[in-house]
Formats: sequence, structure tokens, C-alpha cells
Amino acid sequence: MKFVDEALITVEAGNGGAGCLSFRREKYIPKGGPDGGDGGRGGSVILVADENLNTLIDYRFQPRYRADNGRPGEGRNKTGAGGRDLVLKVPVGTTVYNDETSTLIGEVVADADLMTVAEGGRGGLGNTRFKSSTNRAPRRTTLGTPGETYGLRLELRLLADVGLVGLPNAGKSTLISQLSAAKPKIADYPFTTLTPQLGVVSLAPHRNFVIADVPGLISGAAGGAGLGTRFLKHLTRTRILLHLVDVSLVDNKDPVEVVETITDELEQFSPSLAARERWLVLNKVDLVDANEREGFITALKDALNWPHSVYVISGVTGEGCELLAYSLMSRLEELAIERREDPDAERAERAWLDQMAEEAHERIAELREIRRMQRKGVDVDDEDDDDGDDDHELEVIVVRD
Repeated sequence: MKFVDEALITVEAGNGGAGCLSFRREKYIPKGGPDGGDGGRGGSVILVADENLNTLIDYRFQPRYRADNGRPGEGRNKTGAGGRDLVLKVPVGTTVYNDETSTLIGEVVADADLMTVAEGGRGGLGNTRFKSSTNRAPRRTTLGTPGETYGLRLELRLLADVGLVGLPNAGKSTLISQLSAAKPKIADYPFTTLTPQLGVVSLAPHRNFVIADVPGLISGAAGGAGLGTRFLKHLTRTRILLHLVDVSLVDNKDPVEVVETITDELEQFSPSLAARERWLVLNKVDLVDANEREGFITALKDALNWPHSVYVISGVTGEGCELLAYSLMSRLEELAIERREDPDAERAERAWLDQMAEEAHERIAELREIRRMQRKGVDVDDEDDDDGDDDHELEVIVVRD
């Protein structure tokens, strides 16, 4: 099934039912009082997280949803039946924005989480409600109130503990297949990975974490180049980033320049994401001459002066992968203990995650507006947006020398 991580939908809650105008009329009671019942409440539109879903593709083909209206009130003080709520299933990790104002409405981050996105209208009042000492036979009723209607933007961001970043062919898919049971497509050409891949790394009972592989970044990714912003946002919920660098030099790319390229792209996309704890993973070390390996790696570490952990691995042979996996697990457990024992740390982490998500959303919205203007023929000066790709379709351009 095609992976779709954004969708625009319109939701309409049901209207409240009208109040009833009725009087009691029975044998031997020729002048009974008012007995008109209230209208029923309109149905609401509710999102529920479903762990069995991993795409928003269904909402691309059916963009409008409406809950049932409430029924009118009836005589004998019968309240009208309430409209049935409309429950829409979405993947865990879905964030909801008001499409008109771009304001955050909420998110569902655990299975069975519920979020009401459009409230049903209130039922109208029957004439019984207006009976008084001076008005024994009121003929006044009220209509039900309209249900809420909103245009919503659904954005799916994967829930993972660790995210992989790097240039195309850095070996991210090979690493995730080495660490987990995931079997992503692996081949010797750029953008082998076209959609995010998740893998569960299990080290022991109750010791596991989720790792996410997103399509490789290239220069200009933050501005939409390559697969660009379609997938950078999936890194905003991770705790640790693994920055994979190909040190084999088979493509004649300077590893130092490669690291700087990815760092620049992350900073342009989201400064908070770029400041996230990011481990440097020097991959494909098996392709470096054994006699020169130690000196080469040492010189590279010195040149980078990396502030976080640095690991040397081979995704193909598995060298260094076990140490990396256990180190990640230990660090994630440390972070979890810090958040559990220190309320300030938990609040700071929550604020950081929210900031990353907000920066990513704003950047994507900027690029979406630029592309909209360009489609209208308006000349927009944005150096980052150099590909003009559409937000809703995947575009892969292969250039042969």
C-alpha cells in the first residue's frame, strides 16, 4: 500500500434537532399543557488512533466526512434521538491542524487515543421549556444549533526512538536490516528508500527500541530538493539521531563535507532538530584498507571534532553494530529514567518535541505556499525551493552523465 503521510479533509458535525411544539391532548384532559420535547444533539466527528494503520491514503480518496444530525423532539416530552458520532481511524502519530489557520488542534500518540475534531450541535428547546406562570400555553421553540465544520490537515509523523539520517547510499537501509527484522529494499543507486521504514531492535525481553530509516538527504533537502521535506518531519519525534557517513570514499566524497551538508540541511529545516543529540556513525569501514584504517578514522574524528558519540561500523559485515545497538539502548534507558524522575526534564523534553514539530510544520507550510504561487505563475524568489515538486506525488529524477 502506498505510504501517504498528509491529507486534507473536511469534517462536518451533525446539526442539533429542532425543539417540538406540542400540547397534551387526551380524553378527559381537553386543555393539557405543553409537552414538546427537546431536539437531539448532533453527532460529533472523532478521530481514534489505530496501531494497525500506517498510512493516510484512504483520506486522499474520500476527503469529506459528515456525522448524523440530531432528531427533532416529539410530543409527550420525548427528546429527539442524538445523531450518531462519526469515528474516523487514523494511524498512531497523526497530528491534526486547522487548515485555514494552521493552528494545532491535537495529536494521537497511542493506540485507541481519541480526539474530537468537530462537536455536534446542541438540540433545540421544545415549548415545554418556555412554560411559565404567565404563559401557560407557550408556542415558542428553538432550532438546534449547527454542528462545527472544519477543514483539517492530517499529518502523520512516525513514532520512533532513533532516526537515521545521511546522504543516499550511506548504508542506512543496510544498517536497519542488520539491527532489526526489517527488510527494506537495498540496491546500489540513489533513493533506494522512497518511504520511511521502521524496524524494531530487540536485544532482550523488554529491552527494545524502534529505529526509523528515512530517504537520504541531499543538498537543498530542506528546500524540497530530492525527497526533501516529505520525510524530514518524521525525525521530529525521535530521541536520538544516527548520522551515517560513508567512509569508503568510493564516490570521492569528502566525509567532512558530507557531515557539514547534512548538518546544514537539518538546521535550515528545524534548528531544534539539528540541536538534537546526534551520534556520528562511520559506515562501510570494511571497504577501507586495513593498513590505513586506524589512521584514517583517527584523522577523520579529529577533523570533525564531533561533540557527541562516534561509532565505526560496517552494515554489511556487522562489525560494530552490536556495540552500537546496546549503546543506543542504554542511552534511551538513561533518558527515560531522567524524564521519569525529574518533572522538569519531562517538561523540557515535551517542549523540545513540540518545538521541533512546530518548526517542521511552519517550514513545510512555507514551501507549500511557494509551490502554490509558482503553479499560478508567480515568480517567487526562494533559493531553497529548486525542484517545484508537488506535495502530493512522489517525484524521482534520475540524471545520467
